[in-house]
Amino acid sequence: MKRPTKLARLLVWRKHNITDYQFTIFLSIIVGILVGFAAVIIKNFVRLIHELLSVIASQESGYLYILYPLAGIFLVILFVKYINKNPVRHGIPSVLYSISKTNGIIKRHNIYSSIITSALTVGFGGSVGLEGPSVVTGAAIGSNIGRFLRLNYKQIILLLGCASAGAMAAIFKAPVAAIVFALEVIMIDLTMSAIVPLLISSATAAFVSYLLLGQNYLYSFEIHEEFILSQVWFFILLGIITGLISVYFTKMYMIISGVFERIRGNFRRWLIGGTCLGIFVFLIPSLFGEGYTAINESLRGDISYLFDNTLYAGLENSVVAVIILFLLVIFLKVIATSVTFGSGGVGGVFAPTLFTGANVGLLFAKVINMVGFDLPESNFALVGMAGLIAGVIHAPLTAIFLIAEITGGYELFFPLMIVAAISYATVKIFVSNSVYTIQLAKRGELITHHKDKAMLMMMNVRDLIETDFNVVHPDERMRDLVNVISHAHRNIFPVVGSDKTFRGIVKMDDIRHIMFNPELYDNVYVRDLMFMPEHIIDPEDPMEEIARKFKISGRYNIVVIEKGKYLGFVSRAKLFSSYRKLMEDFSED
Repeated sequence: MKRPTKLARLLVWRKHNITDYQFTIFLSIIVGILVGFAAVIIKNFVRLIHELLSVIASQESGYLYILYPLAGIFLVILFVKYINKNPVRHGIPSVLYSISKTNGIIKRHNIYSSIITSALTVGFGGSVGLEGPSVVTGAAIGSNIGRFLRLNYKQIILLLGCASAGAMAAIFKAPVAAIVFALEVIMIDLTMSAIVPLLISSATAAFVSYLLLGQNYLYSFEIHEEFILSQVWFFILLGIITGLISVYFTKMYMIISGVFERIRGNFRRWLIGGTCLGIFVFLIPSLFGEGYTAINESLRGDISYLFDNTLYAGLENSVVAVIILFLLVIFLKVIATSVTFGSGGVGGVFAPTLFTGANVGLLFAKVINMVGFDLPESNFALVGMAGLIAGVIHAPLTAIFLIAEITGGYELFFPLMIVAAISYATVKIFVSNSVYTIQLAKRGELITHHKDKAMLMMMNVRDLIETDFNVVHPDERMRDLVNVISHAHRNIFPVVGSDKTFRGIVKMDDIRHIMFNPELYDNVYVRDLMFMPEHIIDPEDPMEEIARKFKISGRYNIVVIEKGKYLGFVSRAKLFSSYRKLMEDFSED
């Protein structure tokens, strides 16, 4: 008899001595520490690359910045193809996909591959952020710890949420916003069994970040003028504008992504995208990397980042030049971000969204002030960031708490709420899904807070297929069919050809009136009795669509066909019993 492994003995001991809840609390601390270190590593990696490149590109050789994005993305492509040998998918959408389609399983290479590829992308000037890769790194840590310890699906998903919240808390130094993010974006249910581990993981990761990166705010912001009620109309207008810019951001992102998907070959995509990105960065240097410096300057009302080290230096006093540059920065940022992704780079969209929002808010305030008002420009730059996060990410609560935490702008909570809510309401008129979820929704792979849809999404068609149906051949006589019926316990008989191709079904109820006519046994064939059912199921069909087919057809069993081949049947009883079992498991608090 094979002796149990040390891990097996440890897990048995744990099961008898430590409750699942206590174990989850312990694991949330471990996950928080690990993802905190991961966020620190990725931040320092990017900083080192920036410092190295700034030394190489002296004041006289600034033209190298055209080539830097090309070089960085090329290194990413080489790493993915020859070292990692697995695709590195974009952050948060891949986490959402793992929750809905792969039982929370994320491949081990994501623990390190997202760090390396995103650091190379952003460090060399890719116009994306680090939060998405940090989240997928954290999620991969949580997922693989859960798999190693043989946790169930619910526990793995909770660990994945804890890790995602921890990653956000560490990268932004915003533990409260990170919890809201896990609940609002990662779709972790708000239950007491989930909220405490999320709190612990988020606080632990933030502590590691504070310890190693300092306790200063990510963006330095000082409130020089408090919110005045008479300004509320301007914040409402800003909410509408940021909502419309969010629509542009989402649609342009999808258009450019589609263009690059149609370009064949990694080399061509890299050459086209990297060259475009290099030109954008050369013409508008503030598009280089995450853009944190530009955001900090905009929060002080300083527009020098639009002109420093550019071809337009000296035009700071031209109103027309300022407005044109603002518009170029706002409308080209999403293009630069999309091109970075399309050419092979890896990163996130949080930082580009914050960058765009700060510029929209600052431009809005400057234009209003030009016509005779006196708005606090830095306040509007701050609140504009919340508007874009709420609109692009479809996460208004995350937007409010994140902007307040990363800037210390808690005194502007009311205008943050106004702009975030109105931006979100505006964007929902035109776009039903965020940039994170729009592709998943199109493929029917998006899990949501809608309980019924979420439970159906977690179910797998192949797990529900029943194969205990008696198969008959179309060329068999009725005598053979009656013989099969005599010992069958089902009243449906799939008709399958010699090559396993599905030809139709025979229902016993349809032939009952001729079953007892022996004179027909040798003259009637199965092919004369079969019919093609109106509804069939493909194994790739979304579970919501399968439930709809049962509802509209009134059938108790529907056949499953894959590329014309018969696989079995899905029964209404098994579908809904599996649904109830899953619902019971997730309803336990």
